Amino acid sequence: MVRIRSDMPPGVLGLEAVGDVERGDYERVILPSIESSLAEHGKVRLVYVLGPEFDDYEGEAVWEDLKLGAQHPGGFERIAIVSDAGWVRPAMKLFSVLWPGQAKAFTCAQLNDAKRWAAADDDVT
Repeated sequence: MVRIRSDMPPGVLGLEAVGDVERGDYERVILPSIESSLAEHGKVRLVYVLGPEFDDYEGEAVWEDLKLGAQHPGGFERIAIVSDAGWVRPAMKLFSVLWPGQAKAFTCAQLNDAKRWAAADDDVT
């Protein structure tokens, strides 16, 4: 399941994966949130939290993730992935070439840094 986080700075979309992320989560939560952010701000600044309650991505959900970037080329300005999972940083390096905009990984303890970075107009760490 994916839920919207309300604790984000203005102009930043916050999403959090809880349990298993499935294709239906894209249709019900992620795509409408992205579309709304694009309509309101022209670009998406995203903080996506894969915290301790996150279990797994279904194969179809991974495919939807990749398609999302292709459907909105130039629409993503900054993507901060927040997780303590060891696979996140290597995956960010791989997927960052497929996603438009800047992408950066943060640990769960760095959530506030991720929010500041996503909201900033320069390369604040």
